[in-house]
Amino acid sequence: MDEIVKALLKRFDTKAAIFDLDGTLIDNNNFHLTTWLQYLNSKGRIVTEEEYRQHFNGRTNKDVLEYIYEKPLTAEEALVYSLEKEALYREIYKEHIQPVAGLLDLLGAFAGNNIPMAIATSGIQPNIDFLFEHIDIKKYFSAVINSSHVKLGKPDPEIYQKAAEALNVAPQNCLAFEDAVVGIRSAKTAGMKVVAITTTEPAQALAQADLIVKDFTAKSFS
Repeated sequence: MDEIVKALLKRFDTKAAIFDLDGTLIDNNNFHLTTWLQYLNSKGRIVTEEEYRQHFNGRTNKDVLEYIYEKPLTAEEALVYSLEKEALYREIYKEHIQPVAGLLDLLGAFAGNNIPMAIATSGIQPNIDFLFEHIDIKKYFSAVINSSHVKLGKPDPEIYQKAAEALNVAPQNCLAFEDAVVGIRSAKTAGMKVVAITTTEPAQALAQADLIVKDFTAKSFS
């Protein structure tokens, strides 16, 4: 993996790596879909998988909830709904959580090459804490930017701009890792190169990325 990371650093002139969380660090989007279906069914709302991919995946909960309820929500209103849904997600996912294949080796190789790393996620802090409680990767990240730190969610570039700023690295020297179309757009608009992982979308949907992989194993990068 060290040779692969060195090749990525050279190819993309990389001085920092920034990772999305859901679908990128952990392959959990099917669990988010299951949770949304269960949560919204209790509210009398039906959501299709296609609707989920287009309007939910990669976006902040506030943006998703405003789409669902078809009206603006205050931060406080969105937080009430969001905490309820995410508590259900953590209960459903806790017995299944694991890193994407190859992730630990990839993070270790970046760290071994003295590449600073950050997380740029549309998620909320309790879910970030949940990740770190179950998978020992917090030590790799110098910064974690979540939905509470931005005014505009993905595909707006703000979250990736803030992550680059937190690492004190120019966006053009940051390599972003994403699974969602809106996340790729966010990172590209910020000026970054992007590696897309096909945990959530088929490769053809992720064509805007600079490199597309199945997972983070060495075989995927070969």
